[in-house]
Amino acid sequence: MIYLKTDEEIELMRVANHLVGAALAEVAKHINPGVTTLQLDKIGDAFIRDHGGIPLFKGYRGFPNALCISVNENVVHGIPGDYRLKDGDIVSLDCGVKINGYCGDSAYTFEVGEVKSEVKKLLQTTKEALYVGINAAVEGKRTGDIGNAIQHYCEDRGYSVVRDLVGHGIGKEMHEAPDVPNYGKKGYGTLLKSGMCLAIEPMINMGKKQVKIEKDGWTIRTADRRPSAHFEHTVAIRQGKADILSTFELIDQVLQKK
Repeated sequence: MIYLKTDEEIELMRVANHLVGAALAEVAKHINPGVTTLQLDKIGDAFIRDHGGIPLFKGYRGFPNALCISVNENVVHGIPGDYRLKDGDIVSLDCGVKINGYCGDSAYTFEVGEVKSEVKKLLQTTKEALYVGINAAVEGKRTGDIGNAIQHYCEDRGYSVVRDLVGHGIGKEMHEAPDVPNYGKKGYGTLLKSGMCLAIEPMINMGKKQVKIEKDGWTIRTADRRPSAHFEHTVAIRQGKADILSTFELIDQVLQKK
């Protein structure tokens, strides 16, 4: 069942997604060589709770933390721990929040210190692909149009698209119908209608598309251990142009000051 949101519900989701963006920006202030991923998680957890939100990921199917923090070849669902970030690392922060009964979900991949130029290009392409996908997310099109746009943008630049993980609908629950793959055929998939809310999240690999699950049962890494990037926005489907409910603006402000 796909739930179409009213304008009032979409505004409540905008509040939740703004909190996600603010939490990611707060954590971004502390992303430096030497910090542990668990320290970053605690900062995000405290910020969310201090602002009246509930960390969505914590306890979800047994996940132990507020943030998914995935470094280098880890694609998504990394469990924060005692790993200390090093110069040249990339680190994906994925954050979900519930406030006033509605959910927000967004992700951003950060550079740690001086990152190789080819890795910077991977991050740039993945972020650009997110907006390419969002441009295809309009009433009357289908989920396949979103995936096709992302897939071709990345594959044309020599990258591969993870097939095992997809974006999703979102609303009162973090994961709702429909699935939103980052690959596909134009004109196929679920018809997009005004009021649908989607989390669009390209997961793009520098090497091959295959992934593996680590022994912790959560962390998804590239099979060839080459870097992977992940960016995510929550959007509301509208006529003509999607309404982006989450924000990178607060993150960008932090990064400009570093």
